[in-house]
Amino acid sequence: MFGKLKELMDAKGKMEEVKKRLESVLLTGESMNKEVSVTVTGGRKVVKIAIHPSIFNVREKEEIENLILIAVNHGLDQADHLMAEEMKRIMPDIPGLGMQK
Repeated sequence: MFGKLKELMDAKGKMEEVKKRLESVLLTGESMNKEVSVTVTGGRKVVKIAIHPSIFNVREKEEIENLILIAVNHGLDQADHLMAEEMKRIMPDIPGLGMQK
């Protein structure tokens, strides 16, 4: 039992290391037509939004807002996936936690 507790404590320390490392990983989410792109960190922070200038000539405000939402959500989904993969690698195989590899 104490062995599993130690594994869990070790995993907690590794989780903190992963979180710090993921803050430096940049991921890009884009709208379907790539008119809007959003850069997020692996820690789920939006650091940049880029909008192609031509979009303002042919799109309505609501359409642009929707493209931004799509790009942001795409970037955050990538960050979630990356975090889940990292957590699978470091979490011990403890029955009942749902983190089996």
